[in-house]
Amino acid sequence: MRDRTGLIGVIIGLLTLLTWAFTSSAVAAERAPATIADARADEGCAALAPGASPAAEQAIAAACSQVAAGVWYTWGGGHGPRPGATYGHVDPTDPASEHDPERRGFDCSGLVRYAYAQAAGSDILNGDASAQYYTLRAAARFTAAQGLAPLLPGDLLAWGTSQDLHHIAIYLGAGKMVEARQSGTKLMVSDVRLGGDYFGAVRVNTGAVTGHVFSTWGTGVWTKAQPSTHAARVYAFPGPTTVRIECQKHAELVTADGYTNDAWSYLPDYRAWVTNIYIRGPAWLDGVPTCTT
Repeated sequence: MRDRTGLIGVIIGLLTLLTWAFTSSAVAAERAPATIADARADEGCAALAPGASPAAEQAIAAACSQVAAGVWYTWGGGHGPRPGATYGHVDPTDPASEHDPERRGFDCSGLVRYAYAQAAGSDILNGDASAQYYTLRAAARFTAAQGLAPLLPGDLLAWGTSQDLHHIAIYLGAGKMVEARQSGTKLMVSDVRLGGDYFGAVRVNTGAVTGHVFSTWGTGVWTKAQPSTHAARVYAFPGPTTVRIECQKHAELVTADGYTNDAWSYLPDYRAWVTNIYIRGPAWLDGVPTCTT
């Protein structure tokens, strides 16, 4: 009797073990497709890391919708009266652009303009790559030396020099970006290229602009690394530009375009100075504090 009882116990134990193993396998089988699907999604066009603001996520979604639609890169595309794809132009330096006038699409800054217009509900980043990088809507800025560690999805990555930024893209996270790269290709997700002339990144503030906002006048007006005409050039305003001023100070006396002034303003978005001669307003700007350093 005891032997039979023991045998029955062993059988019941084996059946329990087999049931558990079968159930576990079934659960694993159910979870496996979801895990694979998630991995594939992570490789696509989307925010691939946490921390992005809702506006940044909307900008990414807008850019990725154009990738999914198979939209072409086209030189000059996206710079019409309103954000959105337009027919491009022939780039005289690039033979691959010969079909760009036949294709509706975006160049790099045209895509960024469209993406953030969709996110903000207004055309906040109209202009080329330099104008977008130096936007007065910067919430934070990052140098090339800082790499990708401090970046969040939605940050804008720029390539070139302070005087000429020639390319811009939207960071997705996980070392990926969405970009309009070059003629002959469609909008794409790429690995971030930190080598070469990678310049740095900017985080866009889609809300209210804070600080002292003024407009410049004139064309080809250079900003300087120091408040002096002899200092290194940083960036030239191609035309009247809205800028944010942190402070002003008396420095080198400058005479230009019939005006003489020794006041200079510091522009935090450019990390540079400009003579107040080219700032619309009085020689010493009302409401702007004096720089302490």
